[in-house]
Amino acid sequence: MSFDVEIGHFSLAGPRPRNEDFAACLAPDGDDAARGLIAAIADGVSSGGLGLEAAQTTAMSVVQDYFAAPDTWHTTAILDRVIAAQNRWLVDHNRRRQRSAHDAMGMTTLTALVLRGHGFTLAHVGDTRAHLLRGDELVQLTQDHGFDHPDQRGRLTRAIGLDDGVRVDYLQAELQTGDLFVLTSDGVHGQLAPRRLAALARDGSARDAAEALVRAALAAGGRDNATALVLRVRGLAEGQLNDALRRGRDLPVPPRLKVGDRLDGFTITARVADNGVHCLYQARSDEPGEPLVALKTLHLSRANDPQERAMLAHEAWLASRVGAADGFVRLRELREPTAFYVAYDWHAGRTLAQLQDAGERGSVGDAVDAAIAITAALARLHRLGVVHRDVKPANLHRGDDGQWRLLDLGVAVSGREPRVLRSLHAGTPSYMNPEQWASDDNAAGEAATARSDLFALGVTLYQWLTGRLPYGEVQPYQRGRFRSDPKPPSRLRPEVPIWLDHVVLKAVALDARQRFETAEELLLALQRGASRQLAAPPATPLAQRDPRLLGRIALGVSLLLNLLLVYWLLFLPR
Repeated sequence: MSFDVEIGHFSLAGPRPRNEDFAACLAPDGDDAARGLIAAIADGVSSGGLGLEAAQTTAMSVVQDYFAAPDTWHTTAILDRVIAAQNRWLVDHNRRRQRSAHDAMGMTTLTALVLRGHGFTLAHVGDTRAHLLRGDELVQLTQDHGFDHPDQRGRLTRAIGLDDGVRVDYLQAELQTGDLFVLTSDGVHGQLAPRRLAALARDGSARDAAEALVRAALAAGGRDNATALVLRVRGLAEGQLNDALRRGRDLPVPPRLKVGDRLDGFTITARVADNGVHCLYQARSDEPGEPLVALKTLHLSRANDPQERAMLAHEAWLASRVGAADGFVRLRELREPTAFYVAYDWHAGRTLAQLQDAGERGSVGDAVDAAIAITAALARLHRLGVVHRDVKPANLHRGDDGQWRLLDLGVAVSGREPRVLRSLHAGTPSYMNPEQWASDDNAAGEAATARSDLFALGVTLYQWLTGRLPYGEVQPYQRGRFRSDPKPPSRLRPEVPIWLDHVVLKAVALDARQRFETAEELLLALQRGASRQLAAPPATPLAQRDPRLLGRIALGVSLLLNLLLVYWLLFLPR
């Protein structure tokens, strides 16, 4: 969901011969919608009539170039680089003009506001202002950069285009539905008292409020250009990673909860799990008719660990990106939580591991249907640039509604995960592809990729069909043993069709080049089944399965030949 923001703008030159104020706002759709909304107001400083050029180019470059930066950059980093680039351009043009016959130059103030996720970021240079009206309280968010002496209050200590380097003030805070932002040039706030400004901004539409502010300022005797930009937040966008990290950093971890305890409108109905890192509870909402939820919190022993907090926040952000898509558990939106925890929809049912422990193998058709559902879920993850890194029976869940879902994004990587999570060698050894294990060529092993998820799913499907792991059980302190190709599942379970043999063996092939490249390719093979059967994967050469074995064989043959030679020299007649 994108922002629901009402935007209003109005500007008049007043008694001045020209209007050198400029305001801009941009809220794109599509892929850029996650970047939020940006608004800017600039008040040109006239010297030779170039104030408007400075204000217009500055406001437009900041608004447009903000969306050209990489998505992984922090909001303040984007603004800092965009503003610095515009400042250098304007300073260079001013110097060229000063060297020419005329002495004209242009400078400008700037106040830029970014609404992103559940927070806002403010960048400010000069004496334009930003106010926040929340409820009945009006707060000035910026401080003017001007001389404090009565005779020099019109002179700026900072401006875009003034010096080679520009210092920008930044402010970041939480955003709430109902917030009203008012960005004004000094021709408005210089004439209106805060109480009057708040009253005018509150009434009517955003456009009506902006016009009322400008006209009231000029009616009060304003002698300057007057511009107002009003933004009324009527609905928030989906939470962003920075929002989740901020909650994880600032909110306390809930205490150990028991049945009957309450937390933010939830009543605990069962204590489900405690693994020493996370606690999982079942809870009921106070809202009538609402389904049960699962609350995931940090264990109290990890409450003060900033890395664990960041990892749980990253998990919540990933779940929000996936949304309510089939194959995943939906994240529940929390409004003003008092503690740091994550809420998911509750689905009764059992994991594949629990079904296997109970001796319920299910039919081959059931396994194929589940594999199709989980492969589709992995395809969605991979399109988002996310690698799950721990696909295994314990993380495949069949709900009472018959739907299969992929659980636990706790060790998934997205490119924006905390550094400690990126360095964590995640995964369950028996389900890890050979490339992740250390070798003579790669002492540390390769990082998990999307194809690692597909290998792990292939291992899971092989185990489901046969009751065995294709390469045997591997303990965390051991190394993977990949010395022979796994047997076709149909040899261990005759009802497995040949086409499924080929799909599973391709998914778990020792040679990475023989495996599926994408989840979509695996999904298509599962859906087509026998109608377009895959060719049987070739046997892996001995030299590739165990390079050291050939060396040992060669050494043994050499020793045998040498022994025969010694025997011939010593004992046979000549």
